[in-house]
Amino acid sequence: MPLSFNSFLHFSVAVAVAAAAIAMCSAVASVRHAMPGIGNFYTDTELVVHGLGYDEYAQRLFDEMPNRDLVSWNSLISGFSRKGCLDACLNAFCRMRAESDGQPNEVTLLSVASACADMGALDEGKFIHGVVVKLGMSGKAKVVNSLISLYGKLGFLDAACQLFEEMPVRSLVSWNSMVVIHSHNGYAEKGMDLFNLMRRAGVNPDQATMVALLQACTYTGIGRQAESIHTCIFRCGFNGDITIATALLNLYAKLGRLNASKDVFEEMRYRDIIAWTAMLAGYAVHACGREAIKLFDLMAKEGVDVDHVTFTHLLSACSHSGLVEEGKKYFKIMSEVYRVEPRLGHYSCMVDLLGRSGRLEEAYELIKSMPVEPSSGIWGALLGGCRVYGNVELGKEVAERLLCLDPSDHRNYVMLSNIYSAAGLWRDASNVRALMKERGLRRNPGCSFIEHGNKIYRFVVGDQSHPRSEEIHTKLGELMKRVREAGCLPKTEFVLHDIDEEVKVDMINKHSEKLAIAFGLLVTGSGTPLIITKNLRICGDCHSTAKVVSLLEKRTIIIRDSKRFHHFADGFCSCKDYW
Repeated sequence: MPLSFNSFLHFSVAVAVAAAAIAMCSAVASVRHAMPGIGNFYTDTELVVHGLGYDEYAQRLFDEMPNRDLVSWNSLISGFSRKGCLDACLNAFCRMRAESDGQPNEVTLLSVASACADMGALDEGKFIHGVVVKLGMSGKAKVVNSLISLYGKLGFLDAACQLFEEMPVRSLVSWNSMVVIHSHNGYAEKGMDLFNLMRRAGVNPDQATMVALLQACTYTGIGRQAESIHTCIFRCGFNGDITIATALLNLYAKLGRLNASKDVFEEMRYRDIIAWTAMLAGYAVHACGREAIKLFDLMAKEGVDVDHVTFTHLLSACSHSGLVEEGKKYFKIMSEVYRVEPRLGHYSCMVDLLGRSGRLEEAYELIKSMPVEPSSGIWGALLGGCRVYGNVELGKEVAERLLCLDPSDHRNYVMLSNIYSAAGLWRDASNVRALMKERGLRRNPGCSFIEHGNKIYRFVVGDQSHPRSEEIHTKLGELMKRVREAGCLPKTEFVLHDIDEEVKVDMINKHSEKLAIAFGLLVTGSGTPLIITKNLRICGDCHSTAKVVSLLEKRTIIIRDSKRFHHFADGFCSCKDYW
């Protein structure tokens, strides 16, 4: 609600007092400039008002200033930039050029370029680029770095690369920006190459470089690169940096190397809440529920202030491990003991936990008791439970709610179609698929990825594209024969099509994760763990096959599907068949 004039006067007095107080603080002292008289008051006050979120009043205070210099304009523009007010930021910039005798400086251009990048404003960003050229500031490293970041964030790598190539002197920030934008645009390997070029150019990395590299490695998914970066971290003396250590811990967990994550965590001299939470998240995605509970108890013992994120990962760990009673216990004490009110993410974990343990009605009652409107994620968790236990009626009701909430999510149609197919209701399944097609939605094809020789190989069902395809299929045929002889019969109920049984068996025997396993066995030595990533949830037949193969081949097989990791060893899976 807008303030009255009297309220505004009182507010101005309060801000003046605040300005006088914070003028003594180092944070403000560092940005204050020598401005005699009332101009000094206005600039400091304007900074305070911006910081409190009252942008309208910052503008009014600015307009009342008797004298406006470059510092005043920059204060207004940077305030709008930080708040994400692009229109106001550009308006102030244009006013400055029209009303002021002075020219924009680096601070001005950095603020406006940052606002354009954050708001995805390409045309406005190009306009600022033009101003930079017109003012002859193309040689200013900080300004060019901001333009590189702008173009990179908006996906225009060619423009960013051209600016980088034309720089007479490239700072560490320039190199870091290039690594980051290539990684974020799907060219993580190019980002790694740029890091190597940076080292050859004699530029030493900093914390930001290492974090950017670790993020790039997350995108490539290549374990050997992670090991190389880990070595580089030690050589550069960053092993004691908690931000880098936490990013490394996260990376190893995402690559399926949970033991390496634990090693990094144990070696930390000091752990903040982010590090504790990262380790908890690693346990959760790897379905190590008991370990997650032990870690949480240790956090409580050491006096770590837990928050809603901590409980999200703890409940997720319980959900992925089938620890129903433990999950219910922590969901209860979360609010009663730790005063953390349940959020949508917590309810989603609980619904998933109850649904996958077969307690569908209890999960449904929990949803109905929620004090807030359930999200599509919560209904989706219940629909997943309906799929596992074949509850067609409840599944249909839940799916209808989901299609109203999020009609553009193809996964909801696929899950409902699968529920109908599993129940033999082929006409209903066909109608759902027809509706999906009518709305222009397509199901993502299943594919699996495996690393070998610093390269990631991709397989789809029945894949024949690999140069060693004939060897892979021969190996898979031999493998499936041994698996069937061991008593693991094909689970054709997971082929959700109304086709002949023989065709179902042939289809299921050539699923992408089976091809990836066969390839891995061909190209790696005995005893080497196989780490595979799948974009969809692993099917029941592939899950059973992986268990048997781990026993027959005496191999650890780690498969990450769309939800969590499965660790197969000696004929068992870490999920205890709960997924």
